[in-house]
Amino acid sequence: MLTGITILIALVCVVLMAAVLIQNPKGGGIDSTFGGAGANQMFGAAKSADFIVKITWGLAAALMILCVLAAVFIDTPGATDVPLLTQ
Repeated sequence: MLTGITILIALVCVVLMAAVLIQNPKGGGIDSTFGGAGANQMFGAAKSADFIVKITWGLAAALMILCVLAAVFIDTPGATDVPLLTQ
């Protein structure tokens, strides 16, 4: 289970990096480096920018949830229910 969550975390991180890099730093929509001219003509600058922002926030929330789940599933060596040995 932990391996699957770790793989999902890696995939979400890669997609989140791409979503951040696609954004135009001046807030003008999709950057022209990644085909922004065609995307702006198809969706309009405002709609494409809103879509990318929503994707970014959704991926950030998914990453946070997956990290918390991974922390829950990690087995710590000292956390077993073994009673203390008495002498």
